[in-house]
Amino acid sequence: MKTGILGGTFDPPHNGHLTIAEAALAQLELDEVMFMPANRNPLKSGRVSAGGVDRLEMTRLMMKGQANLALCDLELTRGGPSYMVETLIELQMARPGEYWLLLGADSLQTFPKWKQPDKIIRLCRIGVVPRGIHTKEEMLGWLPTEFRDAIDFIDMPLQEISSTDLREKLARKQPVSNWINREVKQYIDQQKLYRS
Repeated sequence: MKTGILGGTFDPPHNGHLTIAEAALAQLELDEVMFMPANRNPLKSGRVSAGGVDRLEMTRLMMKGQANLALCDLELTRGGPSYMVETLIELQMARPGEYWLLLGADSLQTFPKWKQPDKIIRLCRIGVVPRGIHTKEEMLGWLPTEFRDAIDFIDMPLQEISSTDLREKLARKQPVSNWINREVKQYIDQQKLYRS
């Protein structure tokens, strides 16, 4: 089984996340993409706005009815900082298979600072979604030479929205229906999330 892992805070999840999953499924010929909400990103000092239960439920609502998508609460259940190397070790024990870690260019730039990145690339390949103006050559230059053979690029249009932008729009009561589906928006309203 060929599985892509799309990690992140999903605070909130949005259509850009689905677009990445669809592009990865098609271009990397994956069997599924697994959404993996992080408990706590050890490289980001800011706290998340919504709790783990809310982020998990919003992600479930976002991907509802979509084929070849799965949701995994492994990092939320484990608690503490979310280290991908630990996640991959657990996944390989529970469900041996071929894995691709799906990253945006911003995450690829910090990848050498992650916990045991050399072990991560032995456990999976890296599927990179370019963001912004960086060329593939520039992005590969951010990595040690021995990491570069583990990289697969996923071509897709530049995403015009981020979860940070959406939290700001929601706090200002601006429309978000172009990026967040109706069920996720209803959940946000019911739970009174992202209010200033």
